[in-house]
Amino acid sequence: MYEKKGYTYILTNVYNKVLYTGVTSDLIKRVYQHKNKLAEGFTKKYNVSKLVHYDVFEDIMSAIEREKQIKGWVRRKKIALIETNNPAWKDLWEEITG
Repeated sequence: MYEKKGYTYILTNVYNKVLYTGVTSDLIKRVYQHKNKLAEGFTKKYNVSKLVHYDVFEDIMSAIEREKQIKGWVRRKKIALIETNNPAWKDLWEEITG
């Protein structure tokens, strides 16, 4: 049986103040939706569309598990995760669409 890959991701706003953690099976499509305000809710309301972290998993269930774990973390731990691979907090959109 074919399993879709899964992704967890963290988005922020232009000032790097608001953090949003999400999960998807199609990272490019989902980030595109956030960037173009096609996703109703928190990210649209707070202008959160800058991709600063993502992880790739072999299956969506593993990604969902990781998303729940990250959402339970305090802000400082989420920041440490972002800064491990992206200390400048650059938008990783170009990296995934490259």
